Amino acid sequence: MEAVEEESSVWKKNTPLLYDFMICHSLEWPSLTVQWLPSPPLTGEGDLAVHKLVLGTHTSDGSPNFLMLADAYLPLDPSAPIEADPQKLNIPKVQITHRMQVDGEVNRARCMPQIPTIIAAKTCATEVYVIDSRKELGSYEPDLRLRGHDKEGYGLSWNSFKEGNLLSGSNDCKICLWDVSATGSGNKVVDATYIYEGHEDIVEDVSWHPKNEHLFGSVGDDCKLIIWDTRTNKFQHNVVHEKEVNYLSFNPFNEWVLATASSDTTVGLFDIRNLSSPFHALTSNMEEVFQVEWDPNHETILASSADDRRLTVWDINRVGDEQWEGEAEDGPSELLFSHGGHKAKISDLSWNKYMPWTIASVAEDNTLQVWQLAESIYRDDEKAEAASDD
Repeated sequence: MEAVEEESSVWKKNTPLLYDFMICHSLEWPSLTVQWLPSPPLTGEGDLAVHKLVLGTHTSDGSPNFLMLADAYLPLDPSAPIEADPQKLNIPKVQITHRMQVDGEVNRARCMPQIPTIIAAKTCATEVYVIDSRKELGSYEPDLRLRGHDKEGYGLSWNSFKEGNLLSGSNDCKICLWDVSATGSGNKVVDATYIYEGHEDIVEDVSWHPKNEHLFGSVGDDCKLIIWDTRTNKFQHNVVHEKEVNYLSFNPFNEWVLATASSDTTVGLFDIRNLSSPFHALTSNMEEVFQVEWDPNHETILASSADDRRLTVWDINRVGDEQWEGEAEDGPSELLFSHGGHKAKISDLSWNKYMPWTIASVAEDNTLQVWQLAESIYRDDEKAEAASDD
């Protein structure tokens, strides 16, 4: 614990050099989930814009659990000095605005892309809840209860092409598909439209392909990566890691590329046309990697979180770049940045589509951190990208 506090102290001293802004918000209970709502920010007071986040609670001792919405007040121009007005409190901050009670701890919550106010939540129960956050506060009953699983889980993904199509992967080794837009107004309980069974162990994550409405991927504790086609319900699969595969993320720019996060301490980069082996593996530590997510604004940038309390930002454009003497000790050339602000395991992360280089991360230390990399860290990369485009 002493070492953690010491690391935290060093990190705090260096924050002005590492970030263009940094917000650390203490939560009453840890959140296992965080996601920026996929909707443009609203104009706030002064030089701030209001971005919205969805969070959850993981309580103990019988305390009630909530799905939560928060407003993040972020600078319109991070490079400009913020003139704080004590009367208006116009400083970057996070405020919880909605609390919707649910049964059980929230494992993961994701917003429907077409209607961001509709949120799907997986809890420690077997049902997946669908909640419309626009309804009156105090109404605790979910709008829909989705059935098909026998155990809890974490995998959850909305189809960005087909409104209402929701995937879920759980500890029962199954993947369920629902079409919530096809349900009648009086029907609150919905059975799965289809159940996919191809994994031999826990399904850790599922994700729709961002450029093909018929394809989705899944990963699990059987070390497999599976690509499914809903037109035929057939799949191609391969054992792609030596240990559990915890997460997958399709590149939003390149239809063939995806990344996986594994307990074998690596992030695997794959071409879906050849799942026999990754075309590159990202590694910089000896801890399990739990999550990976591509930057929605830059094709070659992705972030991962591991069991070392670190969130790492990678640039695959830098793979193979020459390093100065001693640089290799800090990690491979493609390691762009390491966020060391959390004092416990990071549970979830989310890139902000509407504010480049900005990430929200939550951890078991009851913190939500919203931060933007300092321009000095990524500037060289953007110059190189612009040059290659020319």
